[in-house]
Amino acid sequence: MQKITPCLWFDTNAEEAINHYLSIFKNGKLISSSRYGDAMPMPSGTFLTGVVEIEGQEIMFLNGGPVYKLSPAFSLVIDCKDQDEVDYYWDRLLEGGRPDQCGWLTDKFGVSWQVVPSILEKLMSDPDPVKAARVTQAMLQMVKLDIAGLQRAYNGS
Repeated sequence: MQKITPCLWFDTNAEEAINHYLSIFKNGKLISSSRYGDAMPMPSGTFLTGVVEIEGQEIMFLNGGPVYKLSPAFSLVIDCKDQDEVDYYWDRLLEGGRPDQCGWLTDKFGVSWQVVPSILEKLMSDPDPVKAARVTQAMLQMVKLDIAGLQRAYNGS
């Protein structure tokens, strides 16, 4: 396990979430899993934890019951090389979820994602504050991020 591993708390559907994410991310695998035993808070054999590696990042999934809920205060960011990647991850993760603004969405499990094109950081950190401000304003108007629209804003067109 890596030194710091995020842990996502689910009520009872962590295993379903793992299977869903592994169907989306081609570079993903289950590293380990465990199940509740006798005399534990959930029925024996119920999925307890799973550690997955997705695109080189380990994430732990825990079925901990209804005590805590996921929130947008914690999100996973996907760095996308082009619009095709933005579209793919956006569409797949949005299935059964809800969109937010600025490239954020909450999936059907309550996990918040930021689906972000790599070029966004470059455009927003341009040394010309007018260009950077135009890109920021364009991004704030978007739900799913659109690279062509960001570039038009950058160019002032």
